[in-house]
Amino acid sequence: MEPIRPEVMIRQAESLASDLREQTEGASERIRELLPVRECASAGPVYLTGDGDSYHAACAAEMAFESLAGVACEPVSALRFAEYAAPWLPSAPARPLVIAISASGRTPRVVQAIEAARRQGALTVAITSTSDGPVTRAADRCLVFDLARPERSPGIRTYQASLLGLLLMAIRLAEARDRGEPRDRALRQELAALPAMVEATASAIKDRCRAVADMAADSPVLIMTGSGPSYGTALFSAAKMTEAAGVFAAGQDVEEWCHVETNAYPEDMPVFVIAPPGRSHWRAAELAAEARRQGRLVVAVTDAADTGVAARASAHLPVHGQVREEFSPLLYHVFASYLASYLAGRLRRRPLLSWRSAGAGRGGGVTPISAYSLISDRLTRER
Repeated sequence: MEPIRPEVMIRQAESLASDLREQTEGASERIRELLPVRECASAGPVYLTGDGDSYHAACAAEMAFESLAGVACEPVSALRFAEYAAPWLPSAPARPLVIAISASGRTPRVVQAIEAARRQGALTVAITSTSDGPVTRAADRCLVFDLARPERSPGIRTYQASLLGLLLMAIRLAEARDRGEPRDRALRQELAALPAMVEATASAIKDRCRAVADMAADSPVLIMTGSGPSYGTALFSAAKMTEAAGVFAAGQDVEEWCHVETNAYPEDMPVFVIAPPGRSHWRAAELAAEARRQGRLVVAVTDAADTGVAARASAHLPVHGQVREEFSPLLYHVFASYLASYLAGRLRRRPLLSWRSAGAGRGGGVTPISAYSLISDRLTRER
């Protein structure tokens, strides 16, 4: 199999705005057909489940279901849902709605989660980019995103599609629960304005991401932080660094970083602070100040006009566009694809450990990297 090259991620990132333009209206219409008013109005708690990027999208969408639709929502990874949540799903007074996400349409644990939910009487809806697969066959209903010009890559366009589907479903529940038609129309109009914001943000951060990749390339670990919807963005962004460049990266909640990772070495560990305007922005500013005081490389992913976090950061990746916090994950994840691609190029690595299929160590051109060699290289540079 031909190994993936980092520049594929750049191409995918540059398709995000056009994907939003092409997919939003059609997906909204399909969701109206999938979720009739009567079922939405009587739906019980909502569970969002998936693995990897799909679970990250679930975490990013939780607030939208709760604040816009007024329904209790819980994001749960697929194995945990199947084994620890599904057996105790409530059966009354309202039927649970389980939304399962799998871009490939064949994630085994997601299939098991759907089957477990159906055994308990829940209504199951799948979000996928594959029209015919085990996930679509297992679910009661399915929302399929048919993305043009698909390429094998760490998920970027598919993540956005999954997240878009979840946010549109939250709006549909809000609409069906009689929370005000003018407001629901306004919410869709807000989503329709996002492609221009994505383009402006990509233009503003692309070169800056290359510079940040150079600054962070020597670190053996990266930390992405965020809270609320941005926690999902932090998880997704960390996953891209690992999948694209083989760098161990972790997504963490802002408050949890202040309790745990603040004590971690190395002292100059890069800390990314993803902080759109919203409920936890004040705490993100405190985190940035503390991390900078410790001597860490602090990178702010914030509004272009932000001063609370950016003023305390070593570098700023400015996001252009005003968007409500519930929709901010569609805009604030854009930096991750560029940064991951440039980091992979800087470290001369290819995404998804594709050296394994490219004959690493046997003339494949990419050498496996051990923990010892990473530590040894850094110690050598620091002497």
